[in-house]
Amino acid sequence: MCVALPGKVIAVRSHDRKAVVDFNGNRVDARTGFVDINPGDYVLVHAGCILQKLTEQDADEMNDIFSEIGSEAGA
Repeated sequence: MCVALPGKVIAVRSHDRKAVVDFNGNRVDARTGFVDINPGDYVLVHAGCILQKLTEQDADEMNDIFSEIGSEAGA
């Protein structure tokens, strides 16, 4: 199973079409592709590629669901 994770864009590098995305303190580079993003946007990332923008509410809800799943798996 593949999972796309929500993160917050910290910086955008237009010269190489990549962005720095923060996932709860873990920062990674992700390819922007054709998604028009700006610092502060919430995005859905899979395999190092930004798939789409999200609202902050959607990102928070997804993070809550993943936390709940993680808690149940550890029980």
